[in-house]
Amino acid sequence: MGSVVPPGRSGATVPFTQKLSQCVPLAANEILLLRDLQSGSRLFRRGQEIIIEGKTYRTLFIVIEGVAIRYRILRDGRRHVLSVLLPGDIAGITACFFESSLYSVKTITDSWISPVPLARVMNLFHTHPQLAAKIFWSFSCETAIYAEHLIAVGRRTALERVAHFLLELLTRLQAVRLADERSFCLPLTQELIADVLGLSIPYVNQVLRQLRGDGLVRIKDKVIVINDVEALSALVDFERNYLKPLSIVDLLNEPA
Repeated sequence: MGSVVPPGRSGATVPFTQKLSQCVPLAANEILLLRDLQSGSRLFRRGQEIIIEGKTYRTLFIVIEGVAIRYRILRDGRRHVLSVLLPGDIAGITACFFESSLYSVKTITDSWISPVPLARVMNLFHTHPQLAAKIFWSFSCETAIYAEHLIAVGRRTALERVAHFLLELLTRLQAVRLADERSFCLPLTQELIADVLGLSIPYVNQVLRQLRGDGLVRIKDKVIVINDVEALSALVDFERNYLKPLSIVDLLNEPA
């Protein structure tokens, strides 16, 4: 797995902690517990498998730095990418709750990832139940993303799929302070976009050329720039609400 030297980040700026703090208030001791939970970062090289479909896992993998994909290979060799895992995301949630993993996960960049035994997370329900509830609360966003991707593949046009996907990545990276107001850096190949959105590579190429030609999107090397976020959002009906679950505090304060 490589070195066990975690990147130098304070507890409050580790991406998972940063993302969680936007939905739930975190006490100082909880930030320290989360830092300790993610302290055993390991370097996974580009293209290295973290989870293999069909194998048994009882470990969660928290992405600290880098990018990975969750995918399945069909019998004829075709690949469908279910999701792109960014810093602050957790891999292995479904793998832990089934006899064997339903999907594979591998890195597409050199990545720092913290393996955390599921038993250690579950033990938080006994030792720090409020923090455990907050961690599991964060999983709700992943369900919403899957639903949105299902709608995209089932009903959106190719242009809508690609543009919606780019806007989603921008929003998710902004949540962990890895994107500015309209641009981000990510190694997105046309093959990867095609495998995420259920399109052919030539179709993806055609859509990207159209977006560039219309002055909506610029892609150079690994940098994606959305020239007019509001215009593109309106064009493809992008609503970022599904990426921002209601704060647990707001929910608890709602009248019965």
